[in-house]
Amino acid sequence: MNIYIGNMSYDTTEDHLRQAFEGFGEVTSVKVISDRDSGKPKGFAFVEMSGQDEAKAAISGLNGQDLNGRALNVNEAKPRTENGNRSSGNRSRNIY
Repeated sequence: MNIYIGNMSYDTTEDHLRQAFEGFGEVTSVKVISDRDSGKPKGFAFVEMSGQDEAKAAISGLNGQDLNGRALNVNEAKPRTENGNRSSGNRSRNIY
């Protein structure tokens, strides 16, 4: 199961996340998302865990917990839509 981690400290590394999540089960991958241009972390990441029960335990156990001075926002990752936008709402544009 793929897990979204938000509200991360910019100092949080993939190793920090792997250590936190391994307490709940096997971690198959960790990816801290960085800005394409600057290379600096954007404050969120994705962790893939091998088992769904382990992933749900990690979500319950780590959501709201402090890591490097920030309370993590941890939940199941939502799949991307075709255009890459995760929101379901349409944005209206004013054309003058």
